[in-house]
Amino acid sequence: MVKRSDAGGEAIADANAFRAAVRDVKPLKRAAQPAPAPPPKPAKRLRRAATPAEPQDPLPPIDASVTAEERLAYRRAGVREQELRRLRRGLIPVEAELDLHGLDQAAARHWVTDFIEASRADRRRCVRIIHGKGLRSGGRGAVLKSALNDWLKRHHDVMAFASAKGIDGGTGALYVLLRA
Repeated sequence: MVKRSDAGGEAIADANAFRAAVRDVKPLKRAAQPAPAPPPKPAKRLRRAATPAEPQDPLPPIDASVTAEERLAYRRAGVREQELRRLRRGLIPVEAELDLHGLDQAAARHWVTDFIEASRADRRRCVRIIHGKGLRSGGRGAVLKSALNDWLKRHHDVMAFASAKGIDGGTGALYVLLRA
């Protein structure tokens, strides 16, 4: 057992030995710290630019009778019932997807129009549009869902659409079959 007085002496001896060992050590020069990288820029979203020749048509009135849990289905004349059934069941491969969460009705309309045009240009046959169920829209109900129901029926490149399977968004998303 070490006596208390000896313990203090050992500590002093250790400190002196350490100082003697590091006496010739010179501090390293600090390397210049590189400037921190700038924060990443948010991804730019392409927006459909309105040209003076293209008047901004007002949004048509929307049939707001569509509820959040209602399943939608539509087929244009000439589309077989079998094709709509395959679409409803998710048997046609989805080749692209558009998520409209957080957009207002006007912005969503432009995104949908651009998305359908781009999908047709890329020769896509089936796409998915996620509109959400409108649960945070309060008393207004499923605004984007109701609007999409009308817009897609009027769009000449849309042959059919149906609510997605549960795993793909259920009544908060649509499978859309485009003109071949």
